[in-house]
Amino acid sequence: MATTPTPLPPTVPPKPSWDPQAGSRPNPWLRPTIRIRLTLLYGGMFLIAGVVLLTIIYLLAAQALHVGNELPFKLVGGSVQPTNNTCPEIIGQSSPDQFNAVLNTCMKEQRQLALDGLLRRSLIALLGLSVIAFAFGYAMAGRVLSPLGRITRTARQVAGSDLSRRIELDGPDDELKELADTFDEMLERLDRAFTAQQRFVANASHELRTPLAINRTLLEVQLSDPQASPELTQLGKTLLATNERSEQLVEGLLLLARSDNEIVDRKPVDLAEVASQALEQVRSEAEDKGVELRGQRAPAVVQGNGVLLERIALNLVQNAVRYNVARDGWVEVTTESRQGQAVLVVANTGPVVPAYEMDNIFEPFRRLRTERTGSDKGVGLGLSIARSVARAHGGRIAAEPREGGGLVMRVVLPV
Repeated sequence: MATTPTPLPPTVPPKPSWDPQAGSRPNPWLRPTIRIRLTLLYGGMFLIAGVVLLTIIYLLAAQALHVGNELPFKLVGGSVQPTNNTCPEIIGQSSPDQFNAVLNTCMKEQRQLALDGLLRRSLIALLGLSVIAFAFGYAMAGRVLSPLGRITRTARQVAGSDLSRRIELDGPDDELKELADTFDEMLERLDRAFTAQQRFVANASHELRTPLAINRTLLEVQLSDPQASPELTQLGKTLLATNERSEQLVEGLLLLARSDNEIVDRKPVDLAEVASQALEQVRSEAEDKGVELRGQRAPAVVQGNGVLLERIALNLVQNAVRYNVARDGWVEVTTESRQGQAVLVVANTGPVVPAYEMDNIFEPFRRLRTERTGSDKGVGLGLSIARSVARAHGGRIAAEPREGGGLVMRVVLPV
């Protein structure tokens, strides 16, 4: 009986000699890296400056030796005549000992003057070479590190939500090019991720809204039937309320997903006008709950998206009206512009809020002392959307408990 040969295990392909994930390359000394280039550059500059300085000092020393060893006199017709002003006492010396003593003194003074001149000229040469070396080093360092400026400018453009920008750095295969290539690869992945997110948001918007709209239409048609039984009518109202809540939840999630990105298309928007429109939308609800709407709204113009900024004001004012006291409550909405910033403040009366819960109220689906659903006042996304919109505009939102109960919500946006 023939036996079937056991298949050999698949062979593992040999690993490459250089792993890109390891961040190192073989033979690093053969690559024109930044370290090698800077070493050669500054080492060469030091060598050239040393040779130049040594040459200048050699020439100055030769001149100093010539001046220092030059005799301060000469013989003319058997008489002594001085050749410079360093030794006028040499004239009129009759004895050889006095003549030699004066001559030695004069030679020492002449050598000292020559050495002083050598030191002064050497310091001047050193200062001049230092200025030239610093200027040349600054220019060469700027040339070597100029790709960093290109990477920084591209990063700033990407920070403005322009993910289509790429560095595409040319030049030697050094650390900066490796960094630029890695940055380009990261941008490519981010661009694909954001494109996929936008596509998902668009598809989710259509796929989630359509069945909810159909359900709402069917329920409204059923509720309009005069022959429906009271039990069926009550069930339809309950389902319609649940469907409406689901629609609000979907709208909030989609808006939250869209508002996480920085706003690119900005237009002048007055926060005072935005706050006034939000107050008009909740005025009827506030009158039903007996909540007074008040506050002074000064002009505060910012650059942003009017629809999203109106959503911030509407969410804050709605929360301030809904989470209020049972009677004699009020909501105060103010706007102002100060120190290059536009400020929107929404304060209200309400239950006492512990300070340790301030960070939790901005989380999705979080309410004070409750976690998820279970309240008919909202879907738990209002403050999360407000914080995302504020961040997308380069601003911030903060909450602090008000003395006596309630909250003070402060939105600060750059002008």
